[in-house]
Amino acid sequence: MKLCRIPRQGCVLLWALLTQLALCRSGVFAGDGTKACKLSTETRSERDVLNRLEPLAHKNFTKEIKDKEESYTYVFQLCGDAGGVPGAGVIQRNSKAMEKTTVIGLYNSTQAIGGSDWVMLIYRNGDVYDTHCKKEARKAIIMISCSENKDVGELEVILEDRDRENDCFYLFELDSSAVCPPVQSRLSAGSIILIIGFCLVAVYLIGGFLYQRLIVGAKGMEQFPNYAFWVEVGNLTADGCDFVCRSRNREEAPAYRGVTTDALEEEPEERDDHLLPM
Repeated sequence: MKLCRIPRQGCVLLWALLTQLALCRSGVFAGDGTKACKLSTETRSERDVLNRLEPLAHKNFTKEIKDKEESYTYVFQLCGDAGGVPGAGVIQRNSKAMEKTTVIGLYNSTQAIGGSDWVMLIYRNGDVYDTHCKKEARKAIIMISCSENKDVGELEVILEDRDRENDCFYLFELDSSAVCPPVQSRLSAGSIILIIGFCLVAVYLIGGFLYQRLIVGAKGMEQFPNYAFWVEVGNLTADGCDFVCRSRNREEAPAYRGVTTDALEEEPEERDDHLLPM
């Protein structure tokens, strides 16, 4: 019995379509990253700050806090449905009553403020307080700081500031390398050129030595690559240095020839004979 009676190419396309639908249903493509966040005031600067957090998209960050007899679980997701709650960026769940879920902030009301190595993300328009803060809507502030040693850290719940008349908030912290400034190269162009030059020289020497020894069968100094050429270069360099740097007179002075002892000993026997009277 044939499982697929359609052509092979059509079967492959069908499987690809089913796979994509399954991924979308599981939330891999849900939200389209940071583009799913709707800024309270759409500006280019805030959108650029939000785009820095793209590596954190499609991830749920969970933290459980025990307060006396009660225990709460906080779930945060960047520009996505936290804990599967539609539109919620941060939620709070009572561990004893899991059906009770409080939305702290919505990602369709987002504000993003960034510095050189930090980003502050604000989700507004959460569920209203029952009795605190004049029953205003809840707000979540997530402080994301640079940590070069970890891609993503654990979500930390710092406080819930509700002992005021208005502008109450939940404060969270998260460490991530996504907000770290790009590392500038400390090597100058000259240093890079020198490193490349040293590497080429090392390859030339090692490769030439192995070739001369293993292929040519050279011994001793002959194993040095292009030995005759470099000897000639050294000689020419020495001659040039001698010509340019030394100050001695280059014209050869006439050699001094000393008088030999034989010439001194040959004395005429009678040198004054012609002076005597005949």
